[in-house]
Amino acid sequence: MAIVHFDSRLPDEERRERLFKGEIFTFSPTTHSTALVAHARGMIEQAFGPRDPEHAQYDMKVEDFAALLGKLKPAFIHHPTSKELVRGIMEDLGADPARTYFDVPKMRSSTSDDYLTTGIALAFPPHRDTWYSAPHCQINWWMPIYPITPDNGMAFYPYYFDRPIKNNSEIYNYYKWNKTRATAHLHVGGQNAARIAPEAQEPVGHVPDARYITAPGGLILFSGAQLHASLPNRSGRTRFSIDFRTVNCDDVAAQRGAANVDSACTGTALRDFLRGTDHARLPEELVRPYDSGEVDEDALLVYQPDLRA
Repeated sequence: MAIVHFDSRLPDEERRERLFKGEIFTFSPTTHSTALVAHARGMIEQAFGPRDPEHAQYDMKVEDFAALLGKLKPAFIHHPTSKELVRGIMEDLGADPARTYFDVPKMRSSTSDDYLTTGIALAFPPHRDTWYSAPHCQINWWMPIYPITPDNGMAFYPYYFDRPIKNNSEIYNYYKWNKTRATAHLHVGGQNAARIAPEAQEPVGHVPDARYITAPGGLILFSGAQLHASLPNRSGRTRFSIDFRTVNCDDVAAQRGAANVDSACTGTALRDFLRGTDHARLPEELVRPYDSGEVDEDALLVYQPDLRA
């Protein structure tokens, strides 16, 4: 049974402890999450011009749609306003920005009826973020940009939080995956073989999924170890959302977090996280104990995007 909190006033430390046990927290829109959604909508609507972004897929070639997202998403991710508003959201919900480190906010899209489900708009199958080298103390923050429906959001499988499920995470190395990130928007006809996406290797349909419907800017917080998936979008509208991830440096230092029930990936994403106050990275002495796997000349510890385009 999943325990779900609505607009909880628990302090951040206790909230993190509960998230590490598989509980889920949902929140109404905050001042800064509302501002982040407005910021994202402004960029989306400028990029799509006169088209309605939620229905633009119906009068655009899939290659043109992917190319547009290939410019829009990095522009949002690395916009200074996006980072500033993430700090505000953390403070809105009681996280100390001096102790909390965040990964840059990602704009996601899920098109309807299998229009574009790979590359820049990859529809993630059932997975845990910890299969992608996320630390087990990672907290995921997710919010919709436009209204969502039960048919175009996310599915959670809390039954599997403390139960292993067969998966292929052993094939994933974070540092090698970093080398493929810059070309995601080029793959529109099928998943690029180099962009390995760990996923469950057995069906999950025998257990009920949980779906949480929040208003634009409403937040869902869950552990990176929580099994979840993008729903097959059958709503007739493209879903746009934002997510970012956080770790608390005290949890990193103490190696606190959710239990590892089935993850076998290598490498760590911890070097991507930025301190909320000044965007400094975690000290290397805190990251090193999480490192795993061989680091060779093909490895890229931290992805650095080319923002000149």
